[in-house]
Amino acid sequence: ERTETLGDYLPDNCLVALWDPLNLKQELDAYLARENQERPEEEEAWVNCLEVMSRFQTLRCHAVPFTDQTSAGARVFYFAVTGNRELAASLAAAAAEPGRITAPLAARMQEWRASGFQVVLVCRSRSQAERLSLLLADRRVQCELSPTPRWQRPGTIQLTWDGLSAGFQWLTEALIILTEEEVLGAAKETPKRRSSRPLQFFTSLNDLKVGDPIVHLDHGIGLYRGLVKLSVGHEINDFLYLEYLGGDKLYLPVDRLHLVQKYMGVDDAVPPLEKLGGKSWERTKKKVRRAVEKIARELVELYAARKVLPGHQYSPPDPALREFEATFEFEETPDQLNAIQDVWEDMFSDRPMDRLICGDVGYGKTEVALRAAFKAAMDGRQVAFLVPTTVLAEQHFETFRKRFQPYPLVIKVLSRFKSPGEQKAILADLAAGKVDIVIGTHRLLQKDVHFRELGLLIVDEEQRFGVSHKEKLKQFRQTVDVLTLSATPIPRTLQMAMTGIREMSIINTPPAERTAIRTYLCRPDDTIIREAIQRELRRGGQVFFVHNRVRNLPAYATHIQRLVPEARLGMAHGQMQERNLEDVMWKFWRQEIDVLVCTAIIEAGLDIPAANTIIINRAHALGLAQIYQLRGRVGRGREQAYAYLLVPEEEHLNPEAQKRLKALMEFTELGSGFKIALHDLQIRGAGNMLGAAQSGHIAEVGYEMYLQLLEEEINRLKGEPKDLTPDPELHLPVAAYLPEAYIPDIDQRLIMYRRLSGRLTKEEIDALTEELLDCYGPLTPEAANLLEVVQAKSILRQIGIKRLDMSNGLITITFAMTHHLDQERLVAAALKQPRRYRLTPDNQLRIHLQEDWAPMERLKKVLKEIEFFVISERNAQSPDRSPAP
Repeated sequence: ERTETLGDYLPDNCLVALWDPLNLKQELDAYLARENQERPEEEEAWVNCLEVMSRFQTLRCHAVPFTDQTSAGARVFYFAVTGNRELAASLAAAAAEPGRITAPLAARMQEWRASGFQVVLVCRSRSQAERLSLLLADRRVQCELSPTPRWQRPGTIQLTWDGLSAGFQWLTEALIILTEEEVLGAAKETPKRRSSRPLQFFTSLNDLKVGDPIVHLDHGIGLYRGLVKLSVGHEINDFLYLEYLGGDKLYLPVDRLHLVQKYMGVDDAVPPLEKLGGKSWERTKKKVRRAVEKIARELVELYAARKVLPGHQYSPPDPALREFEATFEFEETPDQLNAIQDVWEDMFSDRPMDRLICGDVGYGKTEVALRAAFKAAMDGRQVAFLVPTTVLAEQHFETFRKRFQPYPLVIKVLSRFKSPGEQKAILADLAAGKVDIVIGTHRLLQKDVHFRELGLLIVDEEQRFGVSHKEKLKQFRQTVDVLTLSATPIPRTLQMAMTGIREMSIINTPPAERTAIRTYLCRPDDTIIREAIQRELRRGGQVFFVHNRVRNLPAYATHIQRLVPEARLGMAHGQMQERNLEDVMWKFWRQEIDVLVCTAIIEAGLDIPAANTIIINRAHALGLAQIYQLRGRVGRGREQAYAYLLVPEEEHLNPEAQKRLKALMEFTELGSGFKIALHDLQIRGAGNMLGAAQSGHIAEVGYEMYLQLLEEEINRLKGEPKDLTPDPELHLPVAAYLPEAYIPDIDQRLIMYRRLSGRLTKEEIDALTEELLDCYGPLTPEAANLLEVVQAKSILRQIGIKRLDMSNGLITITFAMTHHLDQERLVAAALKQPRRYRLTPDNQLRIHLQEDWAPMERLKKVLKEIEFFVISERNAQSPDRSPAP
């Protein structure tokens, strides 16, 4: 006759045991919330069984199992512990007041210490622990920093770092364990650690294919024919096989891979090959060098003008800034930290900042901008954040409002979503200095916008602004700091950054657990569209359908609704009424719409984590960077994302559209935005950013070589000293390479060879060694030899040695420059030990060593002996300048 609960069936003297009650309550709360939300209104609500059981005698069991090392079995102990949920809530409530994020925590910690509690605060990383330690020290709370906490120390506060889901309070033992999330009030994500691989070369060899043209600094343009193994003496090593005009062959040792670059011209045409040993390549380089001299002179004048312009020098980092950084809910990637450090160096200097932050979609560029905006605003300067669309302005406003909530800063958004009256009030407050940060579209560039004291201009996706807007931005650059964010910068911006006129920071490290977007090129077929949408809906996701023509967008919306009638559909384009557009976008963001049929208005910056499928109709009609940006609207979480590019038959596409689509399909891996920008530059033609066309010169030597010659000319005109130290050659009877069994993938081997070649410091070599050990395991003998050779080259370069040959027990050393040598000591050693040392008239030193030593042992011995003959401050001041022992 009536609905009954489990408690109705139990006797009054029943004993109820709750196993792990904290976890049980959390699971039960989540279950009841889900069930009661989905039940029909006519059905009765589910009741909480814990409340039903509360009238019975209750035994609460808190278990902490661990293995006793002294016995075979595991033992379970029971502790009366409580969770930190209420503590976290009270700290969050207290921290909501402006400027009081760490103040309530510091006050609570002082109380615990006075009561004799031991407090351990667990952070997600060492850097965050150090940051919190400084913040607490500012509040006069002294903490111990240690990777391993020491227990049973009443009245102490310790900071450590590791992964911990939640803390607890064990009151009977006076122990309190806290997590960073609980004390800062943010639901943080602890990503898996990934090793960072810095982007050292703009046109890396990781996408080099057999048959591609390649540029050698000394021999010119040839064809890459693969990575081959050759016998040198009794040993085998890896060589890069290059083919030149007339079938001439060049085998380049992998330790000299820095001498080659992948050829990149202004189109896909194969450039004419050079004759190996000919003089035409040197003539070509001289001609291009003369051509870049004029542009280099103009660039240097621009660079010098910026150097002397007065800029605002911001105050050093303070507790408020460290506090703001600590509230970031993810762990910064290494590249992100480098970009942030670059921005700080610019802002703390006395000249205007003009920096480009180049990072793929979703890689954390906005966080860099947030920190710069915070510093500028807290120093009393106004900040303008310029974005290309009204929808993106609203989304950035929400992000800023959330992050800046505890601070006394006024943030406004200026776009066509605001009524004329609202816009007028915002403009008046802006001119009066009552607005600290304003986020807006092109509206910010109009004549009626006046700032009281603008200090920082942030431009998101500069490529979306027209010529007239860029002219306005140029005026800003004369007086204020400018920070530009872009995933795919336009060719002109890229050129200026790569030639040093605008500083550039690259964020190339993907966020944790991010997966590459699977991209399909297909004809516009109803079956494909239906299957793609239904598959996304089955896993609870959302879909973008992009058709970049407003005129027939409603027809496509009707067609898709007919294909997938179960989907909740919305439509968005730039010609809609502001309120209607805002309403549709917010419904999509709140997952009240399954499929959004829209134009490219969603291109910039939108962050909808549940949207993981995008279908782009007539993709061939869009620009390369535009398609890349659209594709970046999905795959911003952990789910696998899909992009479908709908295009007509290939014969209906013009050659440029075919190149764009081919490039997009090639660059599908994470972090391809920079390569897309370079490829866009290649398709559209590089050109001279100051007027005169330079594409012919770029075609002759390749884009990277052109930039290198331009950079050399700029450095010469700026009076910077040229590095004349030689690049040493080593000829050793040892196998020094990365075996296929150690690094099976040829592209990864090429990348590592390229990174190990060139002018490396000891610290860089040590870092690469650590990376090899971490990624591929213990070094093979051949790999260990290669690293020894790289280390030796670094030492020989500092001494001024251009070549070292080893044959049996004889080492022959050729000097490029002898001013580093203590020649008096060297001659004395040769006279004293003529069988061991011999000097030749052509600047060679021959050293005889014991033949029973292994080659690498001989090399180490020789390096120590040579260092004895190098002039140093210690040698120069030593009264005893006796010959070598």
